[in-house]
Amino acid sequence: MKIRPGLYPDIQTIADLQVTMAWETEEFKLDPATVFKGVSAVIDDPSKGKYWVAEVEGKLAGCLLTVPEWSDWRNGTILWIHSVYVLKTHRGQGLYKALYQHVQKLVSDNPQTYKGIRLYVDKRNTSAQEVYTKLGMNGEHYQLFEWIP
Repeated sequence: MKIRPGLYPDIQTIADLQVTMAWETEEFKLDPATVFKGVSAVIDDPSKGKYWVAEVEGKLAGCLLTVPEWSDWRNGTILWIHSVYVLKTHRGQGLYKALYQHVQKLVSDNPQTYKGIRLYVDKRNTSAQEVYTKLGMNGEHYQLFEWIP
């Protein structure tokens, strides 16, 4: 397994994974063309975020997106993990763990810049919550609210 940044040739695969993830986890149908443009926007503009991909035998098997959020409380950046997806055929093999540990190391190695990691998860996605808990994350402090017209 190899963890690396997402690159231009990965855009279509990442977009496809996001469409699959939205349907699988929330039964939410995304417009593939819009998602393709959204993934492309991140690859084009690193200030929006950064994709990290896990390759197995040269093929993309999973990914996540880190999105920066400035924290005035901590005078640094919190990295939000978004858009996590691991192909079903590769689940239970430590791909997400490797992706997460890569981001965790990035934060640990750059304490002046990065102050922590956060993510949100659909309340019904209990299997993902179990994985996050096993990796030492907790959901004790905040409840997410949103307004999306």
